[in-house]
Amino acid sequence: METKFKFEKLIVWQKAMDLEEEINIASDTFPSKETYNLSSQIRRAVDSIALNIAEGSIGQSNAEYKRFLGYTIRSLAEVITCLHKSYKRKYIEHSQFKNAIQSLF
Repeated sequence: METKFKFEKLIVWQKAMDLEEEINIASDTFPSKETYNLSSQIRRAVDSIALNIAEGSIGQSNAEYKRFLGYTIRSLAEVITCLHKSYKRKYIEHSQFKNAIQSLF
């Protein structure tokens, strides 16, 4: 696939896209009581990582780009918190938790 936007070449964006898929697969196994709570929250937070990287990289000033990277970091913190909650509630295995956390760094 040919890339047309510079963000598509960024490794951080590519890893964020991979993490989205990993989180979506894992959250599919959460109990139905979490559909509109933790499952929804972690999916929205992980999606916003790549979305903010992409949006910030398109024709923005350095200040705007930094602002969007700030949003990205906040979304990352949300994902980490949701992963901890998911693990503590036994919705994901230790290996899933460990792999997801390691892929963030």
